[in-house]
Amino acid sequence: MIHLDNIPEECLTFFQDTLRLLEESKSQYMVGGALAMFHYTGIIRPTKDLDIFCKSSEYPKILKHFAAKGYQTELTDVRWLAKIHKAPYFIDIIFDSVNHNCTVEKDWFDRGPEGILFDTTVRYIPPEELVWCKLYVQNRERHDSADINHIWLRYGKKLDWNHLLMRMDQHWHLLLAQMLIFQFTYPHDYRDIIPTDLFNELIVRAKDQYELPPCMEKVCLGPLIDQTQYEIDIKEWDYKSYTIKTV
Repeated sequence: MIHLDNIPEECLTFFQDTLRLLEESKSQYMVGGALAMFHYTGIIRPTKDLDIFCKSSEYPKILKHFAAKGYQTELTDVRWLAKIHKAPYFIDIIFDSVNHNCTVEKDWFDRGPEGILFDTTVRYIPPEELVWCKLYVQNRERHDSADINHIWLRYGKKLDWNHLLMRMDQHWHLLLAQMLIFQFTYPHDYRDIIPTDLFNELIVRAKDQYELPPCMEKVCLGPLIDQTQYEIDIKEWDYKSYTIKTV
């Protein structure tokens, strides 16, 4: 359980009210963000927001219920994000990722563990999906590599690595790169946490890349992990952007 002494009373009241209203709305939701990080790692850090994950079919119900209770609501981006405000705090309602690769689906709820948060029984985003989302956050302004390292260090022995590979199979390079960063960061611990067979499989995949014919299209996948720093590649250097799904 989170130590309530570490959270300002006003913020604690906001979180408690949020969870109560979410329960009243009869919506299916999961807790992510800093509070999920605490659940899996024990790390607690100051936050003014609560990250709530849900299917896209659920967010209208949540927004309507909070609006009826006097909260300011906004549909920030119909493709992945809505927000609920009660200054200075806010709630992110997340139903996809900014690159539209990590769409929240029913199996997230089936796999997400339950826990007690501020006296309320909640379901947390599964650790594999939490890592999946964070592997694509490599912006200049924010980089979630350390978060992933801490999840693996504290929870990696319980992680379903095959499920994580399934999630990352199309972009397995990012998973391998993070494994190497983890190996560098924790030279004492990586052998006990990262499965050797999985690591070797990805190393073989990386070697095999050199035996494939060259890519016919001049594509830059950078926008998948940073939506601003690779603009020059697309706009000036004649690279084609990765095509993402649309709604």
